[in-house]
Amino acid sequence: MRRAFAALPLILILATAAVGQTSGVQTATPASAKDGDGIAKVLADFAAAWNSHDAKAFSMVFAEDADFTNVRGMSAQGRSEVEKFHAPRFTTIFKDTHLTITGSKIRFIKPDVAAVDATWEMTGMTDMPQRKGLLNFVMTREGGIWLIAVMHNMDLPPPP
Repeated sequence: MRRAFAALPLILILATAAVGQTSGVQTATPASAKDGDGIAKVLADFAAAWNSHDAKAFSMVFAEDADFTNVRGMSAQGRSEVEKFHAPRFTTIFKDTHLTITGSKIRFIKPDVAAVDATWEMTGMTDMPQRKGLLNFVMTREGGIWLIAVMHNMDLPPPP
């Protein structure tokens, strides 16, 4: 009986630590809620830079050593290469486009690393009236600022 009472505090501590935990998903805490806001800002800045067709501003949401892959599998490594990759496209095929982030899901892998899925829609391309896709990001917090470390982009097929 004495052992049962001695184990009770340990059981209560473990039960308290487990509350709110789900399979591999970090629950929102004040720190991660703030981090969620930081990640949402990256997504908003990503779309704003796209919509102003500003390759420099677009590149600034990426980490210095980021990896970028577009819907066609073309890639760029590093912030400056992301800028160089987008600059000519923002003056040609994407010059009249408008990108909207339509949803996102964040999974904190570590306090300073997050996997982010963001759905998007784009209008204004001359060859198709509307595109929809999915952005897969690995974001890292560096010096208190969230940045895109890895990005993969994919088109979603049109509904049947």
